[in-house]
Amino acid sequence: MTDTRAWTEAMPDWQFDLMRDMIAAPSPVGMESAMTHGVIKPCFDEFSPKTWEMHRFQGNAGVVWDTHPDQEDLFTVMIIGHADKIRMQVRKIGADGKIWINTDAFLPCTLIGHEVTLYSEDPKKPGTYRALNGGTVEALGAIHFSEPAQRTGDKGISPKQIYLELQIHGDNKAAQIEQLGIRPGDTLLLNRPIKRSFSPNTFYGAYLDNGLGCFVGAEVARLIASAGGLKNVRTLFAFASHEEIGRFGSRVMAGVMKPDAIIAVDVNHDYVAAPNIGDRNMSPLEMGKGFTLSTGAIVSEQLNARIKTTALKKDIPVQLDVCGSDTGTDGMAGVLASIDCAATSVGFPIRNMHTISESANTSDVLASIHAIYETLSAMDKEKNLHESFKANHPRLDKANPLVHQTAKAKSKAKKSSEKKK
Repeated sequence: MTDTRAWTEAMPDWQFDLMRDMIAAPSPVGMESAMTHGVIKPCFDEFSPKTWEMHRFQGNAGVVWDTHPDQEDLFTVMIIGHADKIRMQVRKIGADGKIWINTDAFLPCTLIGHEVTLYSEDPKKPGTYRALNGGTVEALGAIHFSEPAQRTGDKGISPKQIYLELQIHGDNKAAQIEQLGIRPGDTLLLNRPIKRSFSPNTFYGAYLDNGLGCFVGAEVARLIASAGGLKNVRTLFAFASHEEIGRFGSRVMAGVMKPDAIIAVDVNHDYVAAPNIGDRNMSPLEMGKGFTLSTGAIVSEQLNARIKTTALKKDIPVQLDVCGSDTGTDGMAGVLASIDCAATSVGFPIRNMHTISESANTSDVLASIHAIYETLSAMDKEKNLHESFKANHPRLDKANPLVHQTAKAKSKAKKSSEKKK
């Protein structure tokens, strides 16, 4: 993937397969190692130079690949994707064989009937786990047992109604489950790896949030490695933990590594396709129209300007996303860790976020990869980035006046421009 217009093409099968494997890795909050060490590390082992170093952490399974481990004086940019997935957890085993579970950040109604994998710690060997398949998430049992208001849609399903159905039957149902070693706290994940979908360059499945961000970080690293590396910009490729419960992993990474700039990579919403939100007048982000770039919150306008300049020069499609006081992503890692760094968030619009059928467009994903890679390459040619970022904050008091041009004035300006040529 060295062609800088590769985002205009269909994603090749080898790359799609890697993206699928990364997204499918069973890495719930607090147990992200299946992705960071099971998929991402072999990926980096394949292409990263021996001079790059992998940093690990004691309190979480996040990892960081460092392109210049012995050159901390270089301007340092951290690219962050988060490896953790939304988890469901066992709360209680009922006498009737129902395993009551929590729903975390899922809408309860989106879970009904879907297959899950239960990851259970072996009670005889703490720290080791077993995977149990064949169960589904349920709530009502059947329409016949639902309340009239639920049948009409006037009443929904609450989190406290959700349970795992393992089809247990016979006597002593609870004892049968307990003999399997299933205990409160065991984790459940949705079981649906991504597939290519009907429309060109699209795909769907569970946990695009945020295996996609990790995939982008790894592919940016692959491009940098294949190009021979950067000379003046130290790049940290970070795959963080605990994002889904408060972005606790990335702030640790930022606090330890102290980057000068952060580019978080995370999913965004396709607001144009989102139903019933027209009156909210959201940013018109749309799947298939390019990567997204956050504005507002703590976002660095200098860093954004570099990304937008690169997008213009390389004809990479970009959509601006308006944030309030918080980006909602790991782009906040620097300020949450109380370090001085420029930061922004890059993403891609997806549909059906936090469901089993999240969907996205590969061209948006590829666009984000190339936008970040080309921006880093351009920054590598700049002189004294440290001073540039400190000295060149936007000065709105020096803004040029903008006036409305009449058709006559536009024509005159055009003729004047043509004469100069």
